[in-house]
Amino acid sequence: MHGNGTFSSGTTRRAALAAALGGAAAMALPARPASAASTLTNGGFESGTTGWSTYGTSAASFAEAGGRTGSRRLTHWSASAYKVETYQYLTGLTNGTYTLTAWVRSSGGQRSAYLALKSGTTEQRTDLPPTPNGKWLRIVTSVKVTGGACTVRLYSDAHAGNWANFDDITLTSGTTSLSIKGADVSSLKKNETFGGVYRTGSGATADALAVLKSAGMNYARLRVWVDPADGYCDKARVLTVAERVKAHGMKLLVDFHYSDTWTDPGAQTIPSAWSGHSYAQLKTDVYDHTYDVLNALKAQGTTADMVQIGNELNGGMLWPTGSTSDWAQLAGLLTAGATAAKDVSSSTRVALHLANGGDNSLYRTWFDNAVSRNVPFDIIGLSFYGYWHGALSDLQANLDDLAARYARPLFVAETAYPFRLDSDDGWEDVIDRADELVGGYPATEAGQAAWFRDIQSVVEAVPSGRGLGVFWWDATWTAVKGNGWDPTDPSTGNAWENQALFDYDGVPTEAMGAFTHR
Repeated sequence: MHGNGTFSSGTTRRAALAAALGGAAAMALPARPASAASTLTNGGFESGTTGWSTYGTSAASFAEAGGRTGSRRLTHWSASAYKVETYQYLTGLTNGTYTLTAWVRSSGGQRSAYLALKSGTTEQRTDLPPTPNGKWLRIVTSVKVTGGACTVRLYSDAHAGNWANFDDITLTSGTTSLSIKGADVSSLKKNETFGGVYRTGSGATADALAVLKSAGMNYARLRVWVDPADGYCDKARVLTVAERVKAHGMKLLVDFHYSDTWTDPGAQTIPSAWSGHSYAQLKTDVYDHTYDVLNALKAQGTTADMVQIGNELNGGMLWPTGSTSDWAQLAGLLTAGATAAKDVSSSTRVALHLANGGDNSLYRTWFDNAVSRNVPFDIIGLSFYGYWHGALSDLQANLDDLAARYARPLFVAETAYPFRLDSDDGWEDVIDRADELVGGYPATEAGQAAWFRDIQSVVEAVPSGRGLGVFWWDATWTAVKGNGWDPTDPSTGNAWENQALFDYDGVPTEAMGAFTHR
């Protein structure tokens, strides 16, 4: 079955041959010399596999009907375990950096399946994400070509019945990378105060920020509330943690909620101190609060590199005054916050952030309104949790459209995934059942790591380099008595500890290694 639920004619013959060659699939085979060309040919496989070479279980690599844009695609599949590589060796290239792009689908479950570009001894790979909905995904990888030559590699090391599809492969000049490899660490200070302990991979007690930094994290996100009941995530504590973030050489994103507590698509509660204020006064409140926090950060030498004017603003902010039912007022409030941020530091980038990152209709409607009312912003932020917001293909389609429609860079401001389903503190976790998981991503450390890796790959593939990166949400929120969900009730538990990047012993999960993504 090749990703569409059917067998193509001739598949049974190929399967029989693949089974006969099963022994070859069990060992790694050296690449055979390939005939060289100066340009990538037949990237859409409309001419079968002409121009491509194969080694390994050769019967497991074949062109068949069902292309993404044309009539055919390349498939890796066998009824028995297999290892196969389909490749082109190119020479006569001008030295420089090149990007390999491919549209892919995958059953998931392989030992390894990836797209790679190699020049000399340098190789960059991008793993194939599982696509349980059957939708194509675009992935990219890039490498600096030296000696005028490179090899394009499509590789599968798979169990019996695993499949991968490849199509519309191109090689162009240019590079790909992610500038943001981030995590929200807003709960860190309270966790530490109540006895939370973090460790290195070897089990030694350590500063969580140092551990994250050493893993490759380069950007920290901190939420700020106006007057929280427990005193955490207020201005003073944001300033304290910001000093530590900058001391570790990381950049800082400040996430303004404009509330005393959580804000999201279901709640945008006006701070108690602003209760009863008119629209005109609320605009002043937003400006003054934003300016006050950011100017204090600047004064201590920790200027914010980016700010979010509001959090998950699907329905607006400061309800009911700033609801999307009155866009004129919402635009005025957003503009007040953005203006304050730029008045403190013109280099601080302003982001507007919505949830439901796979919902293109929501984003078009919302940002069309913002743009038509001249709300100033530099970047679009999205929350995308796969167990709530759709498939990675939905995220990719939305990112692509937003990048083209608004000509601005984008980033995933929030994502996460569980590494286990049981609770560490007896409190019911947000995701704690197998039927809530995303297909192809088990609730294991490997599954969590794959999710982080693959969502970064989707952001990296946004055209024109407009995909900036990803923040993992509340990476340090492990289960500690006294630091629960409700800041007004210390008896509440943590419903998120199975999605942190530290395990129940405080040791980094495998997913932390995904910070090394390009």
